[in-house]
Amino acid sequence: MQDLTHSIESGMPVYPGDPAVSVDAADTFAADGCRVSELTCGSHAGTHVDAPSHTEEDGDTLDTYPVSAFVRDAVVVDCTDLDAREPIPADRVPDPETAPGADCAVFRTGWDRHWGRDRYRDHPYLSVAAAERCAARGLAVAIDAFSPDPTPPAEGSLALDGRDAFGAHHALLGAGVLVFENLTNLGSVPARFELRAQPIALGGDGAPVRAVAVEGADRE
Repeated sequence: MQDLTHSIESGMPVYPGDPAVSVDAADTFAADGCRVSELTCGSHAGTHVDAPSHTEEDGDTLDTYPVSAFVRDAVVVDCTDLDAREPIPADRVPDPETAPGADCAVFRTGWDRHWGRDRYRDHPYLSVAAAERCAARGLAVAIDAFSPDPTPPAEGSLALDGRDAFGAHHALLGAGVLVFENLTNLGSVPARFELRAQPIALGGDGAPVRAVAVEGADRE
């Protein structure tokens, strides 16, 4: 079993414009005889899952999905050869013949190595065509980056050339396909594994998850 989750901690990276994360002592052992932490964060902090209501006006919330929806037969798609801000083409999306039974495409960009630096924003991203192909094949999407769409840079503006800023999100979430973001350690997992990424019971547009990879799990 391999942990694929970034730790929740004060000052951790967040998507541009999202609430900052802070973890502070509310009760201390010296003063209160116990320890309690106060956590402040957005619903998309750290390693998390997006529900359709994140970008779709009438999209479903997380609490409409059974807990089994967050356990996935995952296939890794190696995208570590792609450069900064390079789109992932549709022909990278696995098909039923090459990945029979898979219901989640895990796009490994290797960009988790830049976690905590501005460079993390410059990750490769899914082309809309790739996202549409995932949706058509019923594949949930996971990625070791902020987003399946391009993230605004630290400085300057992101020229989209007419591209919808959330084009991949709309293609996936609009089809009811879940999206898991900010995974890490994908270089340590096999090409096929069981992804377990249960969200906290927040029930809204998204929630942090504890993502783990289980090799050789029985998927009945």
